[in-house]
This record gives sequence, structure tokens and C-alpha cells, in this order.
Amino acid sequence: MRRLAPKRAGVIAAAVATPWVLWAALRTFGLERGHPLVALIAFSPYAAALAPLPVVVALLLRRRLVAAVAGVAAVALLAAVLPRTLAGPHRAQPDARGRALVVMTANLRFGGADAAGILRLVREHDVDVLSLQELTPDALRRLDAAGAAALLPGRSVRPDMRWSGLGLLTRAPVRGVTARRSSAAAQLEAVLSPGDGAPLRLVAVHPLPPTSPVNTRAWRTALRDLPEPRAGGVPRVLLGDFNATLDHHELRRLLGRGYVDAADAMGDGLRPTWPTTGGAPPLTIDHVLFPAPIKVSRVSLHTLRGSDHRALIAELLLPQRQVARRSS
Repeated sequence: MRRLAPKRAGVIAAAVATPWVLWAALRTFGLERGHPLVALIAFSPYAAALAPLPVVVALLLRRRLVAAVAGVAAVALLAAVLPRTLAGPHRAQPDARGRALVVMTANLRFGGADAAGILRLVREHDVDVLSLQELTPDALRRLDAAGAAALLPGRSVRPDMRWSGLGLLTRAPVRGVTARRSSAAAQLEAVLSPGDGAPLRLVAVHPLPPTSPVNTRAWRTALRDLPEPRAGGVPRVLLGDFNATLDHHELRRLLGRGYVDAADAMGDGLRPTWPTTGGAPPLTIDHVLFPAPIKVSRVSLHTLRGSDHRALIAELLLPQRQVARRSS
């Protein structure tokens, strides 16, 4: 087989490596802006998995400089993604003290998810807080008929026939908080009133997906409008469908304000939550975020009939002064 001319080999090697180099630069420096880059950056784990390819191509073509540049891009992408498979300092140790608060988030896919299946998970995992997205009036009625009214009597809900319906159902008493943000439709906040500890703020989250220029602007505003990890010393827990992965600059910016991602802290940050119905490579867009000194002791994902999202359940370990008593 004839060897390629050096110039042609260099062009081919550079052409293969360029997409990964650009991707690594966008992901590393948070440069994705607007549509479609914001949507594409969500697929960084797949780009990282294939990142050795341009290195191999360049080495086969004997283009060492291109191989070196592609290698740097591969390292950058892998360094961004692989830590999600490792437990972090906010994972609760077996001997850690505190009381468990089990939270669950579920996107109902325009209210069509199986209510009985959701309540089965609530019972099996002793869920204290249930965050619901795409909650419709009919879905709320079906959930109550399946047992939510008795199991989770505390509630702050804003059902809607569109995508923006949200709800927080809890075992302990809860009171709603009036939203003041411009993106109020993307979040619902309530204060959990414990029987033997300080209050805990809960925020159900569901911004529009960044699938168009208009949606991307609304998505960015919604994520930036999410509240701080504490309000007057009271910690906040954010839970819902963020339509964002840990590769999005806006979500990393939110974490930089003092939040911790529960799945990432457990080393499960790459387990996908959407879609379960095929049609696109699966992504991790549902999250539970909490501030220190709260820790997480377990995370699990569960398929919901009638939804294209998996339900995410996280057991948080709260300091004694932030414990919410469970109903007996």
C-alpha cells in the first residue's frame, strides 16, 4: 500500500482531530453559547469515549504534532467526565451521624406517568419528599387516588396542562414560598417544617430544554435565577429535571455557588436519566442538588411506565439540626 504524501496525511489527521479539539475547548472553558452548541455539549461523555480515535489516526499517519494536540484534547475530555464515576467527599461514610431524608424527583411526561408505580416507589423507599415535573391536574388526582394524599399530605403544587406543572409532596408539613424571579414558571419553592429540626427549603426545578435559540435563552435565565444554597441560614435542596448535564457551563456555575450533585457525589454521575424511550443517546439531566454539610448516602434510578425519564431517588443525611421527622 502506498503511503500518503505528508501534506495529505497532515490534512486528513487534522480534519479528524479538529472536532475533538474544538469540543474539548468548548467544554473545558465553558464557551458553548446559544443553540445548537448548548444542546450538543450535553453529549460530551460520548465525545470523551471516542476521544482516543483522532490520536490513533494521527499516529497511524505519522503526524506526531497532530497526535499530541489530539491527545491533549482527549485528556481534557476524559478529565471532565471520568471523575463522575468516583465518589466524592460529600458521600456519607457508614459511621456518619445524622438522620435520613429520602427525596425523589420524577418527570411525569405531561402527566402521563403511572401514578401507582410512583407511589410504589414512594412506599418501597420510604420517600419523604417527592418533586414532580409536568404535573397536570389529572395526574395529581390520580396520584392522590393511588395513595399520595395519605402518604404525602404536605404539598405545594402548581399543576398545569402544559410542561410547566410542578409539585412538591411531602410527609412533613410544608408551606409554599412566593416566587419573585422572572423564570418563576421553571421552579417551585416550599419550606419543609420539621418536627424536630430547623426548616429545609425545597425547590422543584424544570426549565425549558435548550433545543432552540429562544428556549436556550430561557433555559439559561432559569438556571441563573435558581436561588442560593442557603437563605438566612436555611439550606436549600434543588431537585428536578434541569434539562442540563454536568457538562453544561450553566449547571457547573450553579454547583460553583455551593451546591453538590447527589449522583456525582456517589460516583453515579454518568448514569443516564433520559430518554428511556429511545430516539436519542441517553443523558443525565435529572438531578438532586444540596449544600454542605448535608451528605448523600445512596442514589438510585427507576424506570417509570408512561414517562421518558427515570425517577431519581437520593437519601440525604442531614445534620441533627436540619432533620425532618418522618411520619410513623
